[in-house]
Order: sequence, then structure tokens, then C-alpha cells
Amino acid sequence: MKKSGPVAWLLYVAVRAVFAVMQAFPIAWNLQTARILAKIWAVAMPRHRQRAVANLSAAFGQVYPMSRMSRLADLCMESVTMFAVEAICLPRLINAFSWSRYIDLVNFDDALRLILSGKGVIFVTGHYGSFEVMGHLLAALGFDMTAVMRPLDNVYLNRFMVASRRTHGLTLLDKKGAMSSAEGLLADGALLAFIGDQDAGRKGIFVDFFGRPASTYKSIALLAMATGSPIVVGYARRCGNVARYEVGVPRIIYRHEWEQQADPLRWITQEYTSAIESFVREAPEQYLWIHRRWKSRPKSEKAETTMKIAPKI
Repeated sequence: MKKSGPVAWLLYVAVRAVFAVMQAFPIAWNLQTARILAKIWAVAMPRHRQRAVANLSAAFGQVYPMSRMSRLADLCMESVTMFAVEAICLPRLINAFSWSRYIDLVNFDDALRLILSGKGVIFVTGHYGSFEVMGHLLAALGFDMTAVMRPLDNVYLNRFMVASRRTHGLTLLDKKGAMSSAEGLLADGALLAFIGDQDAGRKGIFVDFFGRPASTYKSIALLAMATGSPIVVGYARRCGNVARYEVGVPRIIYRHEWEQQADPLRWITQEYTSAIESFVREAPEQYLWIHRRWKSRPKSEKAETTMKIAPKI
């Protein structure tokens, strides 16, 4: 729901003030401040930390003791607040000349060949690490990079964030109605980026994520099938608590692979979801465990639950 008016405007002014202050300090100081703010957040809004612990328990309950999952929940909240700082500070730091001070590329050669081919490429990542870094990097290097985003509810903040990203070369495409222009962008050789790990509600397709059915948007797979564009699954992982990032590509999904599948829509969606899971497992503390990823449940699961609680006659 879009929000405007005096309250939304005052929030916008407050965020702009914080933005201005942060730009005056080194990013390392701001990241340290973010970790302190995460501790305050955990106390002020404990339900977020509780949700993180619950999701971690469902994903790793057979592997980690509760003490480990509790610690991961704390680190998850730190990661989220650090990402907020990075979203503000990194665009001005990463450019064509400075990017190597902050970024190490891992297993990136095949993805680079696709990028340089001049043909459209679909990028998919998850809410993990500093997930905007790859987009900023490619835009800074002069590539036509467009990221599909859900607009912020606050119209003033949304306008500011969109303008800021465009200033640094990254184009943002509103999630609503994005598919109407996505095919054209890919046909023109654009790089189109999606966040592929959001709950898609009852209209999504259910695939496995950490051993549980997770409702996932169909649009990425449908777009790939319609255009033949390869899907590059990548990540930007924070290296410690400093402004240093590992940008890697664990999986590229090609047209010839899904054309051999009986159900290419489901297969593609499961493939990129499994790739996201693989890098989350490598550093689970950097994943957004506070997101209700498994909120939607399959009809078959609901029916089974109904049968179990139905009274015997």
C-alpha cells in the first residue's frame, strides 16, 4: 500500500538526514554502527528474531544445536542492518576504477562471456549478503543493467531510491507489470536481475527449499522459456564485517537444459532455487531468515492437516 502525506514525508526527511550523516563517515564505521543497531532492533522487535530462529530451526534443526541457531539469528539481524548501510553507501564507492578494492570475483568467467555476448541475460539472486552489489558492479562497468524491484510503500523514499540508483547507472523496473517490458529489454541485450526467493502466495509454484515446499514466482522461468535467455544465479557475500565482497556464480541455467525436461517451468524454478540454497548453506548467517519464505502452503499439505484434525465419527 502506497503511503504519502505528512507522516510519510517526515520519515523520508529522517532517512535523508541519516543518509547525509553516513556519507560523512567511512563505510567501516557505518557498518559497525549497523551491528549496534541490530542489537537494539532485536530487543525492540523480538518477533523478528523469533521468526529467524524458527526458520533456522526448520532448515537446520537436524544439523545445528539450538545455541548455534540462536547465534545465527543474531548474525542474521546484523547482516540485514549492514545491508541497509551498504545500500546507502556502496553506490558512490563502486565505480569502474575502484571496484576491485571491494569485490573479488569467483567462478565468474562463464557469466562474463554471456554478459559480453551482447545478448539478454537473466540474473537471479536471493536475499543474501549484500545482494545489490552485483548490480552496482555491472552498472558501474557500463553494462545495461536493470533490476526488478518491489516499490517501497513510502512514495517519497521510493522516488529517492529510484533516482539514486539511476544516478549510478542501475535502472529499476517496477515489479508490477515488469513482464510486459522484460522480453523487450532482453531482446535488446539488457541484463535483467530478479530476487528469486520471495514467497509467491497461492499463485506460485511450489519447489523444495531447505527440504520444505516454498511458493516461488513462475515469472522468471516463463521469461527464460519465452526468450531463451540463460539464467545466471549469483550472489554477493560479505567477507567479514568490512566492505569486502565475494561475487560468485554457482550455476548458469541454459536453454538446452530445460528444453530436455518434461516440465521445464518446474525444473527451472527448482534449479535456481537449489542454487540459492547452496550458497546460503555456505554462510547461513547472511540470509534473510526473518522473511516468511514458507508462509504459503500447498493445497495438499492443507488437506492433510485438515484430515488429521477432523473429529472421528
